[in-house]
Amino acid sequence: MSTSELPALSPSTSNNPDTPNGRRPSVIDETIARPGAVRINVKGAFIVDEGSPDDGVFGGHGPVHDNRDIRLPHHTKAVSHVAIDIGGSLAKLVYFSREPNSKTLGGRLNFLKFESDTIDECLEFILQLKSKQGALNGSRPADLCIVATGGGAYKYYDRMKEVLGVEVLREDEMECLIVGLDFFITEIPREVFTYNEPDSMNFSEAKADIYPYLLVNIGSGVSMIKVSGPKQYFRVGGTSLGGGTLWGLLSLLTGARTFDEMLAMAEKGDNGAVDMLVGDIYGTDYNKIGLKSTTIASSFGKVFKMKREAEHDAEDGGGLVNGDRAEATGDTTNRSFGPEDISRSLLYAVSNNIGQIAYLQSEKHNLNHIYFGGSFIRGHRQTINTLSYAIKFWSNGGKEAYFLRHEGYLGAVGAFLKRQPKGWGRRNSFET
Repeated sequence: MSTSELPALSPSTSNNPDTPNGRRPSVIDETIARPGAVRINVKGAFIVDEGSPDDGVFGGHGPVHDNRDIRLPHHTKAVSHVAIDIGGSLAKLVYFSREPNSKTLGGRLNFLKFESDTIDECLEFILQLKSKQGALNGSRPADLCIVATGGGAYKYYDRMKEVLGVEVLREDEMECLIVGLDFFITEIPREVFTYNEPDSMNFSEAKADIYPYLLVNIGSGVSMIKVSGPKQYFRVGGTSLGGGTLWGLLSLLTGARTFDEMLAMAEKGDNGAVDMLVGDIYGTDYNKIGLKSTTIASSFGKVFKMKREAEHDAEDGGGLVNGDRAEATGDTTNRSFGPEDISRSLLYAVSNNIGQIAYLQSEKHNLNHIYFGGSFIRGHRQTINTLSYAIKFWSNGGKEAYFLRHEGYLGAVGAFLKRQPKGWGRRNSFET
């Protein structure tokens, strides 16, 4: 499910409308005087999947440039704002740029993310965007506006104004999530998909009739929102056991330092080395109630017994603890479990819990369409498969989980689109 990232943008100023000989005052002045008047033209929009890994438009360290920019081949007007969604763990940035060194019209939406703890790196990146406004999107540096959402829009509000020296608008987090998701569902081809193993992505067609649905947004924590219309939504529940839980516990239990390292470790792990499975109890499937032998009966259910045995071995072996005897003798065939197994087990535990709660909320509110978003997912196959399986299992195949290729940018895209006028897109995907 992974694709390569786009090459670094190298904006050219040769066709810059801000230059003395090339500026088009009517376009720019209209944009700045009435920023909500710019209609983003989504005709022919598509996701760009080709390119090489890149750490940002300007190189260097800090930003992670998502590899799935959205090409807008028919949008020609200047865009004077960027959007940022600052959560508890990550800050997600969305901005528009013209196609670099291209004779064709249009541009693209760019997607980048930073760790929230390094917010100053994010602000430095925006400053660089500000200095290159003309080449990137046809507006002037002084005209840049920031549209911010998420808890960090309030936590870092004064800091953003001080460092950037521009107008900072704050938008409601839940509303931005809905606006962003509605946009992706209704406007962008090959964005929404379902997943079934082995490695089967089935894309859903962009459509106008999308309500009602349940949005499960998984960030540091989890929010579950019933959406009945563009401005009709309310939070029906959630859980504190989300991405932050997985990140925090694995940072204590393994040597991984980043969330992506933890996901990579989970790919290599065997949760059966840590979890107690149905097969461990029955020796086979429990067909009478539909449980496979590989079904998890108890997350981390084997650890206590193995720990107790390891302690007895340590007493008999002069202080060696679990795994140490194998390392000391060079025999690793009997080593009980490793950090990769712990990572996989905990990923399953958190994902299964979210999936079951999402199912229960969908049952309570009579919702058949369940969309999963948030930076916890990150296009990770195991996470997606676990959530998908949980919904199908608990609903006996009656409900289906839907995922997005830009799952972590719903809030940022929603904030970006909040600067648009009522009824802008092909299908009027949201209202202001």
